[in-house]
Order: sequence, then structure tokens, then C-alpha cells
Amino acid sequence: LSKAKLSSRKNPHQITSVDVERLHRAINDVKIMAPSTDCVVPIGEEALHKSLQRVVEADFYKVITRPPSVYRGNPFQIEVALAYGGATGDAEEGDEDDVFEKGKNGANGDEQQTMRVMRFANRVPLLYQQSACAVFKAITAMNWRQYGLSQSRGSLPAGPVTVIVHIASVWVPFTSESKEAVAHYPEIIKEVRLALADCGRAMGRYLRGKRREREEALKRSYIQKYMPAIGEALRDILRLKDKQVTAVLKKLEIVLEKTRGRKDGDSEENERPSRQKQRPDAQEDASDNDEAPSEQEDS
Repeated sequence: LSKAKLSSRKNPHQITSVDVERLHRAINDVKIMAPSTDCVVPIGEEALHKSLQRVVEADFYKVITRPPSVYRGNPFQIEVALAYGGATGDAEEGDEDDVFEKGKNGANGDEQQTMRVMRFANRVPLLYQQSACAVFKAITAMNWRQYGLSQSRGSLPAGPVTVIVHIASVWVPFTSESKEAVAHYPEIIKEVRLALADCGRAMGRYLRGKRREREEALKRSYIQKYMPAIGEALRDILRLKDKQVTAVLKKLEIVLEKTRGRKDGDSEENERPSRQKQRPDAQEDASDNDEAPSEQEDS
């Protein structure tokens, strides 16, 4: 009130539109203490991880607990658990298709299953009206292609993914008396999206690692497949002996193994220390070269 230049004894009937605007700006500028969040009781990351492992035998798990937040004066907390692959419908071992590239390029996901969403409010499962829930809106509004999943506009992403979203609050805002869907409050949607983004980034790193492993195995198979043919070609063209061909092939295999073993972005990081180590040596060599002419001149 003091920042809005209003008196606490002023009659509300005498407040003008200008006073209301000043009061609204003052409320937005003044930092009001948030209500206590000690009353919020989450499930816990360890319990969520164990329960998800019992339901889904997946290859990758990630659990995120957001810090408590407030909507309309009511504290709440969001927890998200994500599982990818495994018994939920992961691709067969013989299928060499790159899942991450499919999702990045926006490939059609009709042949894959859609994401399985489990919603909870104060540890109680929400089984109906999924499309009317704020959790469903937060999931469909995200761009899951950047995390390696294919997705059509306005729908759940396609892939062997299971997601658990739990909202703990003293007053969960349901859409109706049946308590089957959470209302679309911007604060709740924001927290759900932030938690999903953390899980998505971890899943994207996992998928990129799997892609690098497949590419590395493919390059190794190429080396084993074409090295004998390269040796025969070198022997015919350069007229080398068998011992020379064997030595050349060993050196070539070593070079190819070094380049194959490098991961994306690691080569530059590994080269930087070596360059830094070489700099003082180069400076010493330069100093020696500078001193050499002076010795000759003295002589």
C-alpha cells in the first residue's frame, strides 16, 4: 500500500481506476513471501525409481523432483520418473535403425507405441480424462524430437517410454468433483515441463550414446571386412612382400582404431592438453634456436 501510495483507511468505494493500476503494479514489484512448503509430502526419488522398476523392465531410468512451488497461494511439488526401452517395446537387436535420428528427423511413429503416461495426485492414481489434464497438455506441448522421440503435433510422442508424473499439494486443483484431471494452471504446467525437460535431456544423452556405440560397432565391422581386400590391392599395385603388407595393414588398423574410438567432441578436448603441453617445449626450442646464432657470432 505504501508503494502504491494508498492509505489503509481509504474506503474501497472511493478507489479509482488509477489507484487500482498503481496497486497492481506494486503487487508485481513487491516480493511477497511464499507460503510454507513443509506440508507438502512427495513420494521420493528412491521410491519412485523402485516402483517404476517393478512395473517396467527398461534400459534407462531417470527420476526428477522439482523444488516446491506455489500456485494461487497453495504450495505444490512435482515429481517425474521416466523409463525408456526394455520390456516396454524396445527395438530388436537385429534392427540397426537409429531411434535418435528418427525422432530428430520427425519420422512417422505409427509403427511404434506411444508414450505411456501415469498420473498421480497426492499418491492417488488418476485413471480417467487424461486428455483434459494439465499433465497431458504439458507433455504434448513439448518438442520431444530434440530428445530422440518422434512426435506428431498435439499428440503424445512415439517410443518405448513410460512416464510417471506426481503432483503433491495441500489443495490439488481438479477440473471437476470427480477428481480425475488436474486443472490447467500455468504454474503447474511450467513445473511439469521443467521436470520433463530434465528427464528428456538425460534420455537424449543415453540415446546418443547408444547411437555412437552402434556406429562404432559398424565401423569396426567395416575394418574387419575390407582390410584383407586392401592388403591384396597394396600387394598387387606396389608389389610388396607379405611381411610388408602385414606391417602396413597393422599400422593402418591402428590408425583406424584410434579415429574410430574417438567420440563426438572428445577429440578436440583430448587434443587441447597435448597442444598446451607442446607449447612450452616449442618455446624452449625457439629459445634454443635464438641462442644458437649468438654463440656462433661470439665464436
